[in-house]
Amino acid sequence: MTKAFVVARWEYFEKIKSKAFLISLFLTPALMVAMSVLPALLASRADTESKVIGIIDQSGEVATPLSKILEERFKLPDGEPNYILQPIGQASDLSAGKRIADSLVLAESMEGYVVVGKSVMTDSIVEYRSENIGNIRVTENINSALRDLIVEKKLTAQGIDPKIVKDLTKPIDLKTIKLAKSGKEEESGFGQVFFTAYIFMMIMFVLILTSGQILVRSMLEEKSNRVVEILMSSCSARELMTGKILGLSGLGLTQMSFWVLMGLLLKLKLAIPMIPVGSLLLILLYIILGYVLYAAIFVAAGSPVSTEQEAQQITSYLVMILVIPIVFAFTVTQNPNTTLVKVLSFIPLLSPSMMIMRIPNQMPSVEEIVLTLILVALTAVAFMWVAGKVFRTTILMYGKRPSLKELLVLIRAA
Repeated sequence: MTKAFVVARWEYFEKIKSKAFLISLFLTPALMVAMSVLPALLASRADTESKVIGIIDQSGEVATPLSKILEERFKLPDGEPNYILQPIGQASDLSAGKRIADSLVLAESMEGYVVVGKSVMTDSIVEYRSENIGNIRVTENINSALRDLIVEKKLTAQGIDPKIVKDLTKPIDLKTIKLAKSGKEEESGFGQVFFTAYIFMMIMFVLILTSGQILVRSMLEEKSNRVVEILMSSCSARELMTGKILGLSGLGLTQMSFWVLMGLLLKLKLAIPMIPVGSLLLILLYIILGYVLYAAIFVAAGSPVSTEQEAQQITSYLVMILVIPIVFAFTVTQNPNTTLVKVLSFIPLLSPSMMIMRIPNQMPSVEEIVLTLILVALTAVAFMWVAGKVFRTTILMYGKRPSLKELLVLIRAA
């Protein structure tokens, strides 16, 4: 192992000193935080200018009270009304009113307009027309104001006091308490559980993706400039492969340790509830085993390639496998113990990601944890063995990439 450690040390210090690694060390978590927090901040940002909303009220009962509700309920930071309701045309001539309103919307004189029919109190159908119907905030605010107004009028018509109904139907403030088998209780919610699992899964995803690509490109570069021939004259293929995996594993662990430390400091500063230490250690174990498994796959897949295009093709296929658990993230958080989720947890390539998502939400049984850990570890060992054979037989091959059939023949002969 002496030569393998020499290769590992060289790979580790060569990559850790590179500008690309130092930039990614800080840029990757910054981008992850930006992608998760920035959309929510932008979506919740208040408007800075009042929006003009037109209305064609054929019922004659909605325009005035709706204007009052919008003015009282939705305001800009400076206290001005967020929405200004503007009556359009004669309510009796719907076609003419729509033509006028359409021209005003297309001329950007107003955001959109509401068409209230004569039978709104019986069918509750209202039409909103705008050039931009993707502005959910506007449509939801107008919809909620209209719904409350129509319900209030219907209740009044039935001789029922709307204030009593509002008081009786006041929403319940439901607090969710997460229970643990150890007896510990903590107040938590769907968002906290989901994002905790999602962040750890994304850490593993980025770790495998970046380190795996570095590994493939390192082999391709040494193969292209024939440096690998000099290396192979000083050490065996297995020593070279082991050294590369150890070196980049150390690099990956450095990244992960730095990100975890940043996360802990952020949690302490913002007083965010901490994930239990036992769960954290278990998640880190799955991340390490998952990383070793995929490192072996990257070695086996990257050894035969001779061009940059082939390397990109190989890594893109592996990325598709890594993305599969992300598709099930919402389902796993909602129902972590369904048959589908349990089956996916026992597929070695998906086990680390699936278990990482399940642990913060609802701790799987001890049997599942032990069996999946053994399964991933044995699969990693098996792939390492295959990767060693592939690496040894193809690292010095140039030109045409061997087909799968040819590769199997070479592996058997090795």
